[in-house]
Amino acid sequence: MPKKLVTSVLKKVFESENKDGEISVVFIDDDGILKLNREYRCINRPTDVLSFALNQGDLPDPQPGMWGDIVISVETAARQAVEAGDSFENEITRLLIHGALHLLGYDHEISMKEAARMRVKERKIISSMEKG
Repeated sequence: MPKKLVTSVLKKVFESENKDGEISVVFIDDDGILKLNREYRCINRPTDVLSFALNQGDLPDPQPGMWGDIVISVETAARQAVEAGDSFENEITRLLIHGALHLLGYDHEISMKEAARMRVKERKIISSMEKG
């Protein structure tokens, strides 16, 4: 994955939230993400993206400015791009934004309202990237 793409996407996410910091990004295959999904979410199937925040819970941040890890299945991203009739790069961009927003506190699984808030934020970031 081009480092420039990853860096520019994450920079836009941070700018949209007036935040700064570091995020680790790992690209793996379906078998790898299946193992993580099974271990950490008790879901026995591959997924497209997982986020592992460092600042979860009531404890202080272990490393201020370090938000956590995003893990993306390249195989699932490629399938989803084809299914959506979109480019692989656009799918990776969407998954990076989605994963980063999770690390910054968004969680679409909490409620319908939070899911809508996260979708709006994702669209705004994508739109800002298309404009410049």
